[in-house]
Amino acid sequence: MTITFSIIKKSQLESAQRLDAEYYQPEYLEVARKLKNAPKISELISDIRYGLYVEPEYKDKGTNFVRATNLLNFWIGGEILKIDEKNVPKDYKLKIGDSLIVRSGANTGCVSLTYPDFENATFGSYTIRLRFNKINPFFASVFLNSKYGVLQTQKLQTGMAQPNLNIPNIKEIKIPIITENKQKEVENLCIKIKEEKKKSESFYSQAENLLLEELGLKDFGEKAGLWSIVNLSEAKKAGRVDAEYFQLKYEKLISKIKNKDWQTLETFIKTHSTGFPFESENYQETGIPLIRINNIQKGYLDLSNSAYLTEKDYLLSPKDIAKPGDIVLSMSGTIGMTALIPKDVPKSIINQRILRITPQNIEKDYLVLLLNSIIGAYQLERIGTGGVQTNISYKDIKNILIPVLPKLTQQKISELVRKSHEARKKSKELLEEAKTKVEELIENSWG
Repeated sequence: MTITFSIIKKSQLESAQRLDAEYYQPEYLEVARKLKNAPKISELISDIRYGLYVEPEYKDKGTNFVRATNLLNFWIGGEILKIDEKNVPKDYKLKIGDSLIVRSGANTGCVSLTYPDFENATFGSYTIRLRFNKINPFFASVFLNSKYGVLQTQKLQTGMAQPNLNIPNIKEIKIPIITENKQKEVENLCIKIKEEKKKSESFYSQAENLLLEELGLKDFGEKAGLWSIVNLSEAKKAGRVDAEYFQLKYEKLISKIKNKDWQTLETFIKTHSTGFPFESENYQETGIPLIRINNIQKGYLDLSNSAYLTEKDYLLSPKDIAKPGDIVLSMSGTIGMTALIPKDVPKSIINQRILRITPQNIEKDYLVLLLNSIIGAYQLERIGTGGVQTNISYKDIKNILIPVLPKLTQQKISELVRKSHEARKKSKELLEEAKTKVEELIENSWG
């Protein structure tokens, strides 16, 4: 067994006011040594503040409200809710180049950059905004995502069961100053990253539009009515009497699907499983990826904040092992988020409250897109109404209606989805290139 230790002077303990061994890990001390003379964030910003303590109210009107769950390792994404404009103080509007840091929860320390599409949005209480004015903000955001930023952020987190970051902690993070030209090179990479991200979003939008056009649902939109007339037989068949279940938009969607060729989802499922309750104390920093609900984004898998398992834990539930080509779907929280396991994730396993299916007799990318569109979202939303914590079961999921387009159309849609994945992968590769460039600049200039 290898024992890792650090020798610390008493003066260092007193200045840090920390006695826990985690704070003095060798890699943390090495970063501190290397960046000893670098300026602190407190010297490089014009503003730093916690987000707003308000609840998002809307999905389709108002000001974009960025929550901690929307910070996806350099990106702002996921389901964006909104709040009334009058509840947004002027000083809480985002500007291009602002950094947002998650201050508490599972992805504490995750840093995202504000691009033009979220200019004038606001941000929630579990985030902290940084506005840099004495360093290139794009360079600063990439730095905070590099190993030199991540290690400092990890070191400064407080709390055991629930990690936390606060403003005084973040102000202590050091960012080295390099030449303006080199900082500009990193900014240019950030622009390329965004360009590939936009390509990805464009291809995905084309795929979704083609799907809805082919199904006659392009302009479908039905707001919830104040009332609906429902036969007693329908209520008995559904086993539900709550008004939410019988909203007109759900009935109109089902009617339109039934005017096309369709099957229940179960028809296209070869095998399935619903996850295993792995113990969080067994999570590792490396090993076999454990797919949790927060790893499933709309149409793709994001393992940047994944937990990992040992081979021993991985084999605890063989039925929940996921392989490339399987589809995973969230059954709690933000229900119905669906993604395909890509080829570059050869081994993984699903956590509890996730449905894993091996599809058959249908284009996989077509099915994932369909489940993430209003066709799947409305049906799953309907199933999940009526509780404080939204949950859905496989028994209900398997019975949702899946419209079946001709094979050639499915393939055309799937090709657009794959192009979207390729552009997103390129964007991710460019981000890694930017982080590597920053790390090399620091090592060459500050080593």
